[in-house]
Amino acid sequence: MKTQADGFKRILEVLDLLEIRYQVVGSLASSMHGIPRATMDVDLIVNLRPDQIEEFAATLKADFYADPETIKEALGRQRSFNLIHYASAFKFDIFPLLEDEYSQTQFGRRQFAETTSLGDPIECAVATAEDTILNKLRWYRTGGETSERQWNDLRGILQVSGSRLDLAYLNTWAPRLGVADLLERLLHEGTRPRH
Repeated sequence: MKTQADGFKRILEVLDLLEIRYQVVGSLASSMHGIPRATMDVDLIVNLRPDQIEEFAATLKADFYADPETIKEALGRQRSFNLIHYASAFKFDIFPLLEDEYSQTQFGRRQFAETTSLGDPIECAVATAEDTILNKLRWYRTGGETSERQWNDLRGILQVSGSRLDLAYLNTWAPRLGVADLLERLLHEGTRPRH
């Protein structure tokens, strides 16, 4: 249980054991659909019910800093919480599954795929390429549209998965999420010839 990959495998084992559904989002998802890059943490959306918190934290506590009170408080506010893997000091950001239509839709579309971003091959449920784009566009906008890293992640997804993207889905949700202009900019950038 020394590496980041070991920590990730352990979290997935516990989620599976307790039958808690999840999906990987963030930079690990964009690395799976686009151009891989090093990541400082792993982001997961987890459908964790209040009555599962104690068992979830207790099952992880040998390998992780996982405080049940912090988790309860975060979920009560619909906010994220961290799990810190003791052996590698690697951070896992856990976001609650929200009730809004988009959160539920993207969660229902998640797919199983293999990642080698943390070293070992690990199979996990991951947000689709389209939902990873929509989420990255939202984060980019929320962050003041200045993060070159976020925009490069988006370019990478377009470069690797562009031909397979469901554009109708993207064009349905982007206006509803307030990122239609950013999506248009990204797609336009993707069609320009590279010199």
